[in-house]
Amino acid sequence: MRITVVGGTGLVGARLVRQLEAAGHQVAVAARSTGVDIVTGAGLDRALDGAEAVIDVSSPGYADATEMLRFFERAGATLLAAEQAVGIAHHVTFSAIGAERIGDGYYRAKHAQERLIAGSGIPFTIVRSTPLFEYIHDAIDAGRSEAEVRVPPIRVQPIATEDAARVLMQVALREPVNAVLEVAGPNSYALPGLAEQILTAGEDYRPVLTDAGARFFGARLGEEKLVSDAAVGPGDASLETWLRSALAPA
Repeated sequence: MRITVVGGTGLVGARLVRQLEAAGHQVAVAARSTGVDIVTGAGLDRALDGAEAVIDVSSPGYADATEMLRFFERAGATLLAAEQAVGIAHHVTFSAIGAERIGDGYYRAKHAQERLIAGSGIPFTIVRSTPLFEYIHDAIDAGRSEAEVRVPPIRVQPIATEDAARVLMQVALREPVNAVLEVAGPNSYALPGLAEQILTAGEDYRPVLTDAGARFFGARLGEEKLVSDAAVGPGDASLETWLRSALAPA
């Protein structure tokens, strides 16, 4: 099967491309480094040529809520129009649990992207995921000061990047469901406690303070629960597995 991975050089995309190729599929990587711009459409015709499915794991980063929203609206419209033109049979998008209800930051931007997909007329599957372990680490890092680390009192169920990529591959190889699926890691944590574990593992002993006003991916979440019953199996990557990998010497 020929599949185009949009954002195929990023954190999730690179792992997804490796998994697809290892399974014997033809993969076209659509990214700026491969000459593809999904905002302007440059290079999209080539990237989509002959593809049966598209998996979109693109992201502009998480620093600015307005820029995130603008990116997903513009890139989504451009990508979906190009897919319609060539008759893509299945569009898969990596989204976020909470996108439909939070209405702020990254989650607002992802919900805007989801609405574009649902209204495009292209057969689709949206995979909403709990945060990746790496993204949890980044969110914790964003709350650091010299004296402390501030995080919101949310509950999270982080998933390993390899597991998320594997689910996206499995979904793309199936028939589109024209609906939302969820995926989550095997264990849930209160974010302040999880932050302490991650920081301690990295020998950072600053106190972790619970702050309902602290942002998470650009959003104020209060006591939001980013969890799901749709967890990967208990044999899949846990916090301990991720920490061993993340802290391993380069």
